[in-house]
Amino acid sequence: MEWDQINYFQTVARVEHITLAAKQLSISQPALSRSIAKLEDELGVQLFDRKGRNIFLNRYGKMFLHRVEQSIKQIEIGKQEIWDEIHPDHGIISLSFIPSLGISVIPEILSTYHKQHSTIKFQLHQASNREIVDQLKSRKIDLALITLLHEDKEVIWRPLFTEELFLITSLDHPLADYNEIDLAMIKNEPFISFKNVNELQTIINHLCQKAGFSPNVVFEGEDIGTVSGLVGAKLGVSLVPDIQVLDKSKIKLIRVKNPICKRQIGAAWLKDSYTSPVVERFIQFIYRLFQIN
Repeated sequence: MEWDQINYFQTVARVEHITLAAKQLSISQPALSRSIAKLEDELGVQLFDRKGRNIFLNRYGKMFLHRVEQSIKQIEIGKQEIWDEIHPDHGIISLSFIPSLGISVIPEILSTYHKQHSTIKFQLHQASNREIVDQLKSRKIDLALITLLHEDKEVIWRPLFTEELFLITSLDHPLADYNEIDLAMIKNEPFISFKNVNELQTIINHLCQKAGFSPNVVFEGEDIGTVSGLVGAKLGVSLVPDIQVLDKSKIKLIRVKNPICKRQIGAAWLKDSYTSPVVERFIQFIYRLFQIN
């Protein structure tokens, strides 16, 4: 069953006249008659009673017309829903980001954007890097802010900004007297790391390897707040970005001069996938916000 057949049937059913319907549809009368006959053959029942040149919708035709009109209405609603969602002035953006960005980065981005585009709606998700990439590939989200540690042929990733990673210690730790250190100075220290779902664990392992040692991990936390809390409780040291969740009344942040400790945050979306106008405009806004050309 083809869309033209449905459209032709609806027109014929409305006017109950083949010649007039053919004129309205801008097709020949024989072509219209063949289309209706093919539809009836497919359904296995006549939809019209024919008396000479006149035709009348029978009870089977009325039954089918009712469903056709419902279906067309649902299709029109579906089209409108899609247009509403992708429209750059009142669409919806599904955005996912790593949890540490939810403290200040995401609120600042959305607050600034909302001042310019107050009718745009956001569906927000927080997850690990790995989970977010899966969300992109399954098309559950439009856009993500993540650290992409390895090139992925299915994902486009554009760096936006760099976060410095600081060594954190308790306030009475011997290293708290330093303002900057070499990372190798903590090779024998108990280390508070992150579970392997967190991209920071991979970054930390790489940095310690560059410094010539493997961290002596005694605890693994899921988020920066938990890790910094364990450090403040004098259970070890760690490497984290300087974000608002850190309780600086209990920990000391120390800059690491060798190797340079940092992570890059970027915007990511699925390659070879449709990007709606509302999402595209938000991407361009983020570029301008972080002065990316």
